[in-house]
Amino acid sequence: MNKDKEDIAKEVLQQYAVILEDWIPKDAAIAIAIRDRYVYFKEGMHDIRLTEGQPVRPESVADMVMKQRLKVDTVVDKSLFGIPYYSVGYPIDLQGEPGALIIILPPNYHVLRHEPFRFLTGKQEEDWSPIPVDEIDYIESLQKKTWFYVDNEQYCTSHTLKDLQLRLPKTFLRIHRSYIVNILSIKRISRDITSNLLVTLRDGTELSVSQTYLSEVKKVLGF
Repeated sequence: MNKDKEDIAKEVLQQYAVILEDWIPKDAAIAIAIRDRYVYFKEGMHDIRLTEGQPVRPESVADMVMKQRLKVDTVVDKSLFGIPYYSVGYPIDLQGEPGALIIILPPNYHVLRHEPFRFLTGKQEEDWSPIPVDEIDYIESLQKKTWFYVDNEQYCTSHTLKDLQLRLPKTFLRIHRSYIVNILSIKRISRDITSNLLVTLRDGTELSVSQTYLSEVKKVLGF
């Protein structure tokens, strides 16, 4: 592949970076492969020693994605890169050439993501409290920290919203880049003066629904 197409591959990822960071765990590695080699790689905590320019190996996730032109979700043993890993691959096309966007995570991730949190440990001043998730009204990302709220009390947690979104029960719904809400805590859904959806909780808290999550909110809540 020529240099122009390598640059296009990187630009595509940058264009979607804002969307990707909403759901990709912060420790994930990201790779882009076009035809027979990788043209982009961002390291994550789980290092599989992949580099830009490296050939795509037969039977790797990138290889399967480009051959099948389908999403591939699998655990890969250590025979390919010397270390096992969990990966999700998506087919992409760049100027008519088949490619793959690959997300790389630790091998036990596929198990962890199916085990919802039953409690979150929150910090108030110098004390920590384990709180059952059913008691949490909503969770907020604010000033580079994550906070959750129970009966108008605020707790700080070390988890990010995107990590929590993968591990919370289905009663929790992402409604905004900054908010995840407990559906059971919703009192009503209305529209504000600009016709955007507004979620009001039982304690009176009002949270806006962003356009990014509008269709998903309507689908989940059935209206």
